[in-house]
Amino acid sequence: MESVASVQDLQALSALLSPQDEDEEQDLQKLKPMARMGPGHIGAPSAPTGENNKEGSTAYMKKNSKDIWDEGEVTEGAHFIDITDPRPQPEYEIVLKQSVRTEDLFLGLSRKDPSSMCCDSMLVRVKLPGTRASDLVLDVRETFLDLRTPNYKLGLHLPHPVHKQEGNARFITEREELEITLPMNRPMDCINLA
Repeated sequence: MESVASVQDLQALSALLSPQDEDEEQDLQKLKPMARMGPGHIGAPSAPTGENNKEGSTAYMKKNSKDIWDEGEVTEGAHFIDITDPRPQPEYEIVLKQSVRTEDLFLGLSRKDPSSMCCDSMLVRVKLPGTRASDLVLDVRETFLDLRTPNYKLGLHLPHPVHKQEGNARFITEREELEITLPMNRPMDCINLA
């Protein structure tokens, strides 16, 4: 079996990797600008800063110069999170539902199966002991649910986007439980379930 590297090979490699001499640095100074280009020079040159550059060369331009960030940069529901709020989070569960008819169950005509991909709505059950229906404040967004009561707060990022205007909620007084039914927003369902 041959050795991987001899002593002479290692010394030659060390000479290649050693720092450059002063003569070589002077030679690099004399090179033309194109010969000194590296990976950092790829792309459009950066625009000079100053009054001459009023349009700007960046792809991202803020609409109002006083804005700290763009509305699209903030995740939905982030403005509802309040770490100084001492109210506890209530118990909740998310159940995915699908409407199944006889022809789906016995004949398999609609290609529905028990997977979550075939679900068409989401049921969020929230247990709120000691709460009345008049105390509830509910805000539903496409990917976020915000529920506030005097005793509880729930900021829930939903596992799937929903149609926020088409949902419904009902408070069951006997169980002190809120049931929120939200139809899921799945733009590719017409292709996947066709």
